[in-house]
Amino acid sequence: MTEDQLLEQIQKQGLLAPESLARLRRNAASSGESAEAIISRERLVPDAKIAELKSALMNVPYEKIDAKTIDEKLFSLVSEETARTYGVAPISLADNLLVIGMLHPDDPKDQDAVKFIARQNHLNLGVYLISYGDWTDVLRRYSPYRSEIERAVQSLDIKEGHAGQRAVDLSAATGNEDAPVIKIVADTLKEAVFNRASDVHIEPQEGSLRIRFRIDGDLQQAASLPAELAQPVISRVKVISNLKIDETRMPQDGRFRSRLLDKDIDFRVATFPTPLGEKVAIRVLDPTTGLKNFDSLKFRYKALDVVKEGLEKPYGMILITGPTGSGKTTTLYAFLQRLNNESVNIVSLEDPVEYFVSGVNQSQVRPEIGYDFASGLREILRQDPDVIMVGEIRDNETAGLAVQAALTGHIVLSTLHTNNSAGVVPRLVDMKVEPFLLPVALNLMISQRLIGVLCSSCKQQEEASPQLQQVIASALAGLPAEITGNYPQPYKVWHAKGCSVCKGKGIQGREAIFEVLKMTSDLEEIITTSPTIQKISQEAKRQGMITLRQDGVLKALDGSVSIEEVLRETEE
Repeated sequence: MTEDQLLEQIQKQGLLAPESLARLRRNAASSGESAEAIISRERLVPDAKIAELKSALMNVPYEKIDAKTIDEKLFSLVSEETARTYGVAPISLADNLLVIGMLHPDDPKDQDAVKFIARQNHLNLGVYLISYGDWTDVLRRYSPYRSEIERAVQSLDIKEGHAGQRAVDLSAATGNEDAPVIKIVADTLKEAVFNRASDVHIEPQEGSLRIRFRIDGDLQQAASLPAELAQPVISRVKVISNLKIDETRMPQDGRFRSRLLDKDIDFRVATFPTPLGEKVAIRVLDPTTGLKNFDSLKFRYKALDVVKEGLEKPYGMILITGPTGSGKTTTLYAFLQRLNNESVNIVSLEDPVEYFVSGVNQSQVRPEIGYDFASGLREILRQDPDVIMVGEIRDNETAGLAVQAALTGHIVLSTLHTNNSAGVVPRLVDMKVEPFLLPVALNLMISQRLIGVLCSSCKQQEEASPQLQQVIASALAGLPAEITGNYPQPYKVWHAKGCSVCKGKGIQGREAIFEVLKMTSDLEEIITTSPTIQKISQEAKRQGMITLRQDGVLKALDGSVSIEEVLRETEE
């Protein structure tokens, strides 16, 4: 079965819109990654559905597997290298029958590989088709993080002691004594990437070295190492980040790139001095999780039409607002990718460049040498741009230059710190932008928040409590009947108790909720007379704008997110 045949079936089944399918083909061609891998990573279509389509095409039975239930002994029969190279995974061994799952059971090379394993061990062979997601879960079983870390620590033979009293001077060690520390750092980064962590914190404590991952917005402890390892581990991170090892009194910033789990990952490193030693924060910039296409943002109903219309305009500003960590940069990159084609010159100013996007001319500002957003914007205009992305509008000068760029025939994408979309205009006026310029310069004002996605394996639907019924009804009041008609009363919500798939958390990843306010003649009149948040909010309501809370409630009723988290993260 070819990839084209699979994509044809996806098209016939209507599982992806034509434009999404075309974008998928382009992404697969440009990245060299399989379309199936992209579909699984971006959750465009459920893994099980893709596997069922393949099963029907190849006439091979599909088996849903749970990686956690696979016998540990099977991993010695099928090596990690074989599993990765040939897209296979051991499932079971009983009565001399070895059952193996395969991503491509019709591939002759993959067939030869599993037949060789069976012959070598004098076993009969059974084969099932497995989903891409299940296969990646099995790969994780080959390198359990905590046991590897424990073995590395044990090999150092560290004795009991207080922080700062090292039994082994690893900073001066050479040869084999360095290997365990190198392995600890490498395995930690690999584990962070596998768990889709956005940040790694390496923190010296009074009696230990604490390693924490930020996953889905929450910090979780991943490991606790002897305090004696603090300096060697942090020194190793500084070495690969090209930082000064002997400078421990001042914060430092660095960056490095590595290939982990078959992906090129960028890591942004920042050190910070504390009384117990240097703390290190590592931002994990995984393009497979941080870079999303426009469709995966999940704008819906009127908001989707308004955003598409705004991106098609030949000039004007599109500003995205929200608190730190609300996914603004991810949305900016998705917009860039939608606008990115060979006929458009896109130039960006970022601090720092988080992801490298092919076809976009990206530049990192360096305020310490006088190259900031304001000076960069002046230079960008000499680069004949069609689209300009400014990472953040932080000061009056940058705000004024961005408005001028929008007025002179450019699309300008940027972010701004306000609580909601109605706060954009007052904030720009506060930054000394003349109000009469804004109606012409501004196209869209978008606000967003990130909400945890309920685990699809353990979420269950139930009728909302009487109190929640009232809250939901109040939130949906004012929305058009074509939307509210899809959600009959009594309202039903979803909850996830936690399972082995989501590691007891009940959530898997996060998605954004949005509100989108566009410029209108009525809004123009408000801006030029009395641009208060209250009046702008009234105009937004007149436009029929779906607010953050309304978008969140609708997604909660659809079963994507928790209604309680939506209510916590949004205002009435």
